[in-house]
Amino acid sequence: MKNILKAVLIPAVLGFTACNPLQLDEVLDPNNPSLASVETNATKEQVQFLLTGLEASHRNYVVNISQAWNTFGREIWYLNASDPRFQTDWLGQAGRVPDRAYFGFGTTGGGSWASPYQAIKQADVLISSSNGSTLLVDAEKKAVSGFAKMIQGYQFMIPANFVYENGIRIDVKDPLKPGKFVKYEDALNHIKSVLDQADQDLAAAGSGAFPLRLTPGFAAYNTIPNLRKVNKAILARLNAYRKDWQGILTALDGSFMEMGGNLNAGPSHPFLGPPDGFNPLFYLPNAAVNTIIVVHPSMIDDATPGDLRVSRKFFKRNTPVVVTTDATPLSALYQDARWTTNTAPIPFIRNEELILLKAEAHANLGQTTEAVNAINVIRNAAAIGNYTGATTKDALINEILYQRRYSLWAEPWGHRWIDARRYNKLNEIPTSYDKGTIFKQFPHPQAEVNWDIYVGG
Repeated sequence: MKNILKAVLIPAVLGFTACNPLQLDEVLDPNNPSLASVETNATKEQVQFLLTGLEASHRNYVVNISQAWNTFGREIWYLNASDPRFQTDWLGQAGRVPDRAYFGFGTTGGGSWASPYQAIKQADVLISSSNGSTLLVDAEKKAVSGFAKMIQGYQFMIPANFVYENGIRIDVKDPLKPGKFVKYEDALNHIKSVLDQADQDLAAAGSGAFPLRLTPGFAAYNTIPNLRKVNKAILARLNAYRKDWQGILTALDGSFMEMGGNLNAGPSHPFLGPPDGFNPLFYLPNAAVNTIIVVHPSMIDDATPGDLRVSRKFFKRNTPVVVTTDATPLSALYQDARWTTNTAPIPFIRNEELILLKAEAHANLGQTTEAVNAINVIRNAAAIGNYTGATTKDALINEILYQRRYSLWAEPWGHRWIDARRYNKLNEIPTSYDKGTIFKQFPHPQAEVNWDIYVGG
């Protein structure tokens, strides 16, 4: 938690003591204001800066999870010839297993641990600043609080799924006195309460436009009612992890899900170019590089003939990318084709996922007709025709997981890794191409263990 504090609270630069001939006056960094300067009577523009900062923090998980979690689920390989550990360690080759300082995550857990908690803390600061301002009316404060809690709910799901049964901290308001770890189920219930609070706050904010500026990632959702729909969409994903099947359907009813709508509809992480960043997942087609995200060969092997998702998402290179490690050579002929430019936004939840969640909920509730109807929306969009297989619960779940594998391929969430774990199918993830291991979960980062030993008591 110490790293969270450093990331959010930037101390003032202090001078020497009195009588020192080199004594300097206290100087405050205008680009990194202290927490106290924004917690009490912040201006509307200061609250705006914190809000924009929260959106920036909200996307910091994307690179690490897109590369690593999607490797764990064998949706991709992240080939990196300059450092073979991206292959050997992440694929669990030659007996390599995650430890508390696992390569690519470090002692703090990187984008799978530290970055989400930084966003969570940033949201706490935003809420505190908004509530302490006399320049915002109550409805505006509720809108800001609701948005911040929605982001917190989303971000809490990241470390929860990273360490899984090892549990996460949910009490992190005071980074110097964090709460104890709670088990996975309790963490999910806490996240639900956060998302419920977000909805309540947004409901209390009225029905107009969001009072502050949001980035283009929320361009279609910058009203209070539409933000509530995004929050409900996130809740639907959470309820799948909670195995609350009716809760999924209830959340979807309040979300932006539309059975006949654009499957790509949904909020995104924007990447606008300087002074903002570029899309970190963009690679030039056929670029002569050996550090690149490539399509796992099993995705090509297992694809349904004529599936439009294959031609839309997978670009066949003129020559394969080959990386040799001390375990086994890896060769892939296809790369990611989703991003047309280096400023393309990256969605973080889409209508297509929501329709698949609807299918999953109905299948688990024994509502076969509704499940098949939702499956067929996805299949027909991919031009592979209606589902004609068995309609037992197991058969439908297998079909839904297969469709999720292609519809949600390599999205910044590691869906396949989490899905296989949810249904006890980790052993079905293929390892024949890399001769590796499928990990179930990760230990707490070493920094967290050290904190409890040396500071937390």
